[in-house]
Amino acid sequence: MWKFFVYSLIGIIFFFVPVTISGQSTIMIDHIVQWISKLLNPILPYYVLILILIGAAHPFINKKWNKSKTDIVFSLFKIIGVFIAFMVVFDFGPGFVLTESIGPFLYEKLAIPLSVLIPIGAIFLSFLIGFGLLEFIGVICRPIMRPIFKTPGKSAVDAVASFVGSYSIGLLITNKVYKDGGYTHKEAVVVATGFSTVSATFMIIVANTLGIIEYWNLYFWFTLAVTFIVTAITVQIPPIRTEKTTTYQGQPYKEEIRRDMPLLKESWLEAKIAVKNSKTLIENVIENLRDGVVMTIAILPSIMSIGFLGLIIAEYTPIIEYIAYIFYPIISIFPVSDVAVLAQASTISIVEMLLPAAIAQSADLATRFTVAVMSVSAIIFFSSVVPVILSTEVKISVGKLVIIWFERVILTLLITIPFALWIF
Repeated sequence: MWKFFVYSLIGIIFFFVPVTISGQSTIMIDHIVQWISKLLNPILPYYVLILILIGAAHPFINKKWNKSKTDIVFSLFKIIGVFIAFMVVFDFGPGFVLTESIGPFLYEKLAIPLSVLIPIGAIFLSFLIGFGLLEFIGVICRPIMRPIFKTPGKSAVDAVASFVGSYSIGLLITNKVYKDGGYTHKEAVVVATGFSTVSATFMIIVANTLGIIEYWNLYFWFTLAVTFIVTAITVQIPPIRTEKTTTYQGQPYKEEIRRDMPLLKESWLEAKIAVKNSKTLIENVIENLRDGVVMTIAILPSIMSIGFLGLIIAEYTPIIEYIAYIFYPIISIFPVSDVAVLAQASTISIVEMLLPAAIAQSADLATRFTVAVMSVSAIIFFSSVVPVILSTEVKISVGKLVIIWFERVILTLLITIPFALWIF
């Protein structure tokens, strides 16, 4: 069990303990990413371009590009992302693409940092999730899952996997458990739309973009709490409340088996089983790195296309401004100085979760903190999460996903704005 203690502690230190190096205080993952970024700075734009090319080609190589209308649309968007990336890297094309706050911003502030951060984060994720800590936390969380979230105790593992791993890992687990009869359709929807949020590595990008990395621990743990509070509320209201309680293909529902022992003892037993069945550290690192690279090549072309479309709409059309008026009555309840920025950031979060950070960089600290929390807690966004959910067997319409997104944004704002104004 030394692996449980030593490797888990290393993971916790690298992800959650701020360290001051050269006068800068941030978590070790961020220090490593900055060091690598400086070291490889001249070749990074071309490295990212190669990843975008591979990411755009990937759906056609594995022949999944035409599995559904959604896959076709997103595969075409990825091709568009390649053209935009080429224009930015080699500095040619229309002015609206090369405008500093659009093409170059997406490439330099989002695509390049993510291309380094996700694979590096995936490597150190091996320490955090590969040696029993995930299972230990999952069992500890069991007693709160059914009464609060209306889901089985095993869904706690999904939730933790998403926050420390990624929504794709979380949704992979959700889909498997649902197909095996471990979730009803309603439970699977709750988990997919309430727990499948972006990982800590994405949150570092958001925190850095909005200049709140010095408040990392406050930001991370508060966002975690808000995300779960919002989920607990949304399961009580439509559309989630009215979802079917049938199982996948009508198979028998697998009730959870609880061991007849104290909770802490059971969680320790699960951790021991996980360590016993765990792969070696090298095998874990290779597996997680592979998953990280696959996620990176899937995300980068979407950021450069769907993210680009979102910024173009925000910059050159009044559409986002008009839709943002929906949020004005809620935000105006509080003495927020940047109402318009917060409303527009909330609106654009459905396009891509990193875009709110792009349009709120110059806002006051309380607004930036609120935007950072909201962009994660909203969960639903079209550049990545929506196509991943639609590719699972958990069938839920795009219309319902949009309604759930709206509910989550409203609830997050109501919780976070007063907290941010009080703290900052």
